[in-house]
Order: sequence, then C-alpha cells, then structure tokens
Amino acid sequence: MSYGFGMAVLSVDRQLCFALYSASRAMTAAYRPVLAEMNLTYPQYLVLLVLWEAATAEGRVTVGQLGERLQLDSGTLSPLLKRLEANGFVRRERSRDDERLVEVTLTESGRSLESRAQCVPERLFASTGITEQDAADLRDAVRRLTEALAASPDASHARSTSPH
Repeated sequence: MSYGFGMAVLSVDRQLCFALYSASRAMTAAYRPVLAEMNLTYPQYLVLLVLWEAATAEGRVTVGQLGERLQLDSGTLSPLLKRLEANGFVRRERSRDDERLVEVTLTESGRSLESRAQCVPERLFASTGITEQDAADLRDAVRRLTEALAASPDASHARSTSPH
C-alpha cells in the first residue's frame, strides 16, 4: 500500500489501524458467546491461557508477569483477577519469597476449566472461513507489526510520557 500525501489516504477504509481495530472488535464479539458458556470474558480467557501455560512450568505467575505477557496495566488486570478469584478460578497470594509480589495460581476449578476450553480455538477458527495457513500468516504479520511499532522511537516516547 502506497501512502502518498493525497487526501484519499485519509479515508477510514484505507487505514490499517481501522482494519485492525474492526477485526479486533469482531474477534472479541465472536468469542463472547463461546466464553459465556464458561462464565468468562475475553480478557479473563487470556489471563487463564497464560496461567494454563504456566501450570505446566513453574505453576505460579506474578501479577506483574501477567501484565507484561498480556500487555495490560495493573489497573486493568486487578479487576479481572478479582472477578476470576470471585468465580473460583484463581487464587491471589503474596509471595512467600518477596511480599511485594502477588502470585496468581489456578484453583482446581480453574485447572478443570482448561479441558472445557480446549474447543474454543477450533470453534472460533471454524467461524472465520479462512484457511489455517492464512490464519497463521495473518497472526505472524500482526506480531511483526506489533514488534515494529513497539520498537519505534514514537512508541518509546509515548511509553515514557504516559501517565501510568
């Protein structure tokens, strides 16, 4: 796509950012009914994915590690974890090694939910109508874009001047 300086570039339909935004909203909406069957929201599902991955390794993840992995700040993550804990899926505890850290672990209910969630990716993929290779290529392209944007000087400046 060529970005000249003509006015046509300012059409919303030509903006990559809008296409990504629209796709993100559509993807989240597609997840909603599937995850509702498990009493989960999409962000809660992402937290559980990280915890299920960790359960096969160290088993405990700090709130900071979750935030870093999911690119969420503590103001967004704390209410998510509170709801997951109220629903009986996770437990939050101060670290025995460093009381400044809060560790998040799966409860038995949270661990058993993993087997119910195994069908989620396949159900969502089936609704897209795209091939598995196209989905993998798209995911990889979006990851490259994310990495490039995160490494750009403008992103560094935005992070350093952010109020968070």
